[in-house]
Amino acid sequence: MFELKPLSPGGIDAALEKAERYRLLNEPWEAESICLDVLNVDPGRQEAVIMLLLALTDQFGHGPASLVRHAREVLYQISDDYQRAYYEGILCERQGKALLDRQSPGAGPNVYEWIRDAMDCYEKAAAIRPPGNDDALLRWNTCVRVLDRHPDVRPGTVDYQPLTLE
Repeated sequence: MFELKPLSPGGIDAALEKAERYRLLNEPWEAESICLDVLNVDPGRQEAVIMLLLALTDQFGHGPASLVRHAREVLYQISDDYQRAYYEGILCERQGKALLDRQSPGAGPNVYEWIRDAMDCYEKAAAIRPPGNDDALLRWNTCVRVLDRHPDVRPGTVDYQPLTLE
């Protein structure tokens, strides 16, 4: 129906600033759109990839379930091992918190798995973090506090009943 208009390469920095502003204004869909425009012009632009990932995770709990899959696809475009591990933790943590915010009965074990996956990612990131960068440690501690404050967020129990033939 309509064709997208490409950005000029000289406008990328200003566009990324606008995308950040839209995220801060809690308008992640607008930030997502800008990041997609930037990536059409400069596909490897890591700042745009990371901001796109964050804009997608900002929508967890409010958008379609397919956002998690899309965010995972974007995650694998991050080239730096530390950043990929760190932002995978962000993805998992935000999905866990989105499930927690829904307050669905019985969601505790599912939330727990997402938060524990986030913690595993943060541990991996912390092991390879740049000197002086404690971001992964801060996120780990936040996850611990989430688990401490929500007693219903615990591992699921599986009642194993062996199959008997009578």
